[in-house]
Amino acid sequence: MKRLYTLLVLSLLFQSSLYAQKKNDQGFRDYTNAVLWQQHSGELRALTFQAYNFARLSLLEQLKTADTTKKNAVVVDIDETVLDNSPFQGKELRKGLSYSQADWEDWTSKGLADTIPGALGFLKFAARFNVEVFYVSNRLTSEAAGTLKNLQHFGFPNADAEHLLLNSGTSDKEPRREKIGEQYNILLLCGDNLSDLSNVFYRENKNTKEEVDRAWQLFGTKFIVFPNPMYGDWEKQLYKGKDLKEKEKADQRLEALKTY
Repeated sequence: MKRLYTLLVLSLLFQSSLYAQKKNDQGFRDYTNAVLWQQHSGELRALTFQAYNFARLSLLEQLKTADTTKKNAVVVDIDETVLDNSPFQGKELRKGLSYSQADWEDWTSKGLADTIPGALGFLKFAARFNVEVFYVSNRLTSEAAGTLKNLQHFGFPNADAEHLLLNSGTSDKEPRREKIGEQYNILLLCGDNLSDLSNVFYRENKNTKEEVDRAWQLFGTKFIVFPNPMYGDWEKQLYKGKDLKEKEKADQRLEALKTY
């Protein structure tokens, strides 16, 4: 009887091990360190404070030469630029997922995201100089209520429907930026993704690194970039094929590593 019990326990442990291994093989755990870094590192806070400190200095410089026939504005992305969604990413990983749109919309509807360090202080600083803030995000228009609830909870300036430009059918932000530019001087653009700044980096099929090098003088002056190791357009360049499963993406990520 004792031997039978031992065999049963070993069998259950083996099955549990196989299940855990199967979950790991799905590739979602590749993102664990990125989310942990976003949530726990002092470096993340230091980098975002540094970026927003540069934004303050650059804003003052831009105001000196701004077109006086237009009002002034800064354009900011929302996710990982002014609001921290790492708790959502953490919950997805606990569920064995990398991303679920339904889960994402549930998260944004709650309006629970904390602020990115330095964001609120900078945008209030901009408002003191009568610089309006436009929030240009690829959250869906159906997420507007939860998004405004979140921004208004912290007292972000211009957190209203007029200044919130969401995805109403295209993830291309250029038309929204152009619309703002018709009436405003866009003094700064802030985002964690290069597509938050210009289409030239990812959407025009050009070499991203070459375009970044070409625009080097704009970073820290006109373009303010924030760290986000959790997701972004940069990752899409790693993958070949469509409708890839997470395990296939994980394999291609491994293959893309530079070695010696």
